[in-house]
Amino acid sequence: MRQTHLADERWALIEPVIAAWKADHPSPTGHQGRYEIGAIVNAILYQGRTGCQWDCLPHGLPPKSAVYHYFGAWRDDGTDVKINDLLRRQVREKAGRSEDPSLVVIDTQSVHAAVNVPAATTGKAAAKKVPGRKHGLAVDVLGLVIAVTVLAAGAHDNAFGIALLGQVAPICTIKRALVDQGFKKTVVEYGTAVGIDVEIVERNRADKDAGFVPQAKRWIVKQTLGILMLFRRLVRDYESRPKSSESRMRWAVIDVTVRRLTGQTTPTWRG
Repeated sequence: MRQTHLADERWALIEPVIAAWKADHPSPTGHQGRYEIGAIVNAILYQGRTGCQWDCLPHGLPPKSAVYHYFGAWRDDGTDVKINDLLRRQVREKAGRSEDPSLVVIDTQSVHAAVNVPAATTGKAAAKKVPGRKHGLAVDVLGLVIAVTVLAAGAHDNAFGIALLGQVAPICTIKRALVDQGFKKTVVEYGTAVGIDVEIVERNRADKDAGFVPQAKRWIVKQTLGILMLFRRLVRDYESRPKSSESRMRWAVIDVTVRRLTGQTTPTWRG
């Protein structure tokens, strides 16, 4: 587990939020728990990175029952969102930027769903013919994740745009969003209603025969989606609930962000 072990300097960035959560959720019996809370976080990150099944967590980590209990609790009460927001602001401040951005870039990615995923929460992407779910992200110009949403792959990009804009709208500094041509007028109108100027970035006609040509600023969200593919639990959607998929994405982003803050790279699986 050398590559996936949560080093002390990375845990130190996450611990304050988790410690505050523990203080707000004392056991009725006063029991502090059989497993260290840092080991629970380490297990969540390990599973996201390796893609292993719940029952295949290594013996050196807490068991499935304990890890899933905390994963579900932090998913449902937004603790994962709180950690991501805190870390994102630290990276922005370290880069000499304001805590919150003024611009976000939005995009989606289709992934196949595993056989255990309920059919009611999956579909087929019209353009890519991918049966499964779509993962939607809103990121800032540094590639830091502001919002996450997961829907059936058959959902139109408009649904993702509206859901993501709804999440970022409370951040009063955000005034502009960039989207691709898959998003339509409905998203632009919704953006206007929540005070965000949505710009549909069209592909340069001159690039039609040039293959893939990165679009200014729009490429950033593609890069973030690509980085998340280093986490094997995200390569295919294994979660019964879309909310669990969203939490998986946030924990992957948290892993990337703490490495970014401590100067450690996200390891690949080569060599």
